[in-house]
Amino acid sequence: MKKSQNIMHEQVLIPGGSPIRIKWNDYPHFTYPWHFHSEFEIVLVLKSFGVRFVADTLEKFTEGDLVLVGSQVPHYWKNDDVFHQGNPDLKVNAVVIQFSSDFMDRSILNYPELSHIRDLLNRAGQGIYFLPAFSEAVREPIKNLIQKESFERFMGLLRILDAMARTKQYRLLASPGFKQNPPNVNDQRLNKILNYLNLNYTQKISLPELSRIFGMNASSFSRYFKEKTGKTLVQYINELRIKYACRLLQNNQGTISSICFECGFNNISNFNRFFREIMKLSPKEYVQQFR
Repeated sequence: MKKSQNIMHEQVLIPGGSPIRIKWNDYPHFTYPWHFHSEFEIVLVLKSFGVRFVADTLEKFTEGDLVLVGSQVPHYWKNDDVFHQGNPDLKVNAVVIQFSSDFMDRSILNYPELSHIRDLLNRAGQGIYFLPAFSEAVREPIKNLIQKESFERFMGLLRILDAMARTKQYRLLASPGFKQNPPNVNDQRLNKILNYLNLNYTQKISLPELSRIFGMNASSFSRYFKEKTGKTLVQYINELRIKYACRLLQNNQGTISSICFECGFNNISNFNRFFREIMKLSPKEYVQQFR
């Protein structure tokens, strides 16, 4: 296995005290490495294709690709090899909008008129891909933002975020376990169960033992957990384990076999099966794509 590239912490410099930075990319190929930063980022690809890495997932991208990446979420756009062979007809045209993590923070957190944007930015913690029809609808407003300044740029971004927050034409990119948000309920028992799982998911966890620890019988525990989380106990634990495996694979921390056992799986066959089920490719394919 090749040595993985180190993740880079980008220090985004936004001039003039503005919370917004807009870049027009016109390059032979994407050049920025695997990195993260505190700012949110919108990327609209107008011309280019390759593989897009966001958090612990990877997908093919092409023209019209539109993604919102949350604060501190690692990401990387990688062109196919053909872009590195000197063909002048192949290039990257993309609009990149970066805005500070405290963008209108007080208003978004407290004003009901902006609650949908707050929810959007929360979802961005897993990366959001917008479907082609929506991408086409906001293509011109995003491109026009390059020419705008000051107040008009600020309001233009707010309108784009409003549209992103209202559309249903999106899907989350990261695997379900990448950002474990406990369900938004005031349930101390559930919080204790999730905390226990988050601390012990690499160990052997049985339903009878877990039920006994939390004073329930097995069937009642299963019904309760599924009702509160929308997942079975096995699904939840496996998502935590696969999330951990992705990070170990990204950082080249052991062989696939050793990572399998470190994450809590008892055989490589189960590991491969659950990895493919959640990530849509095998651990070996994941490593090859990431490298």
